[in-house]
Amino acid sequence: MSRVGDQPWQAQIEALGALLRAQRIAADLSLRELSERASVSNAYLSQLERGLHEPSLSVLKAIASALGMPLGPLLTRAGLLESGQGEEPPRRETEAAILRDPELSEPQRVALLSVYRSFMTANR
Repeated sequence: MSRVGDQPWQAQIEALGALLRAQRIAADLSLRELSERASVSNAYLSQLERGLHEPSLSVLKAIASALGMPLGPLLTRAGLLESGQGEEPPRRETEAAILRDPELSEPQRVALLSVYRSFMTANR
């Protein structure tokens, strides 16, 4: 919808975009495949993944659905919602840090998140 500028939550929008990209890659979907499934243009989806736009709730819902995941946990993992029961804030902060790290490539982010989440699941 609107162009993201120097708003305080720019980092959160960028983290959301990185998470969307990581989830798309983890689901083994191309940008085109996800855009078709979510009924969102290729160009707009690319801009969302790069943190250049604030997506509307309906767009986020369509993307989450196309990725086969509920919207709430997606927003929580991106740091846009407070965590609910069962997810500790340090875990969310660690995942957000991995997603924001400019030194990591997308495949590295996906791999790190996968390993980290497997350790967290094993420790429960």
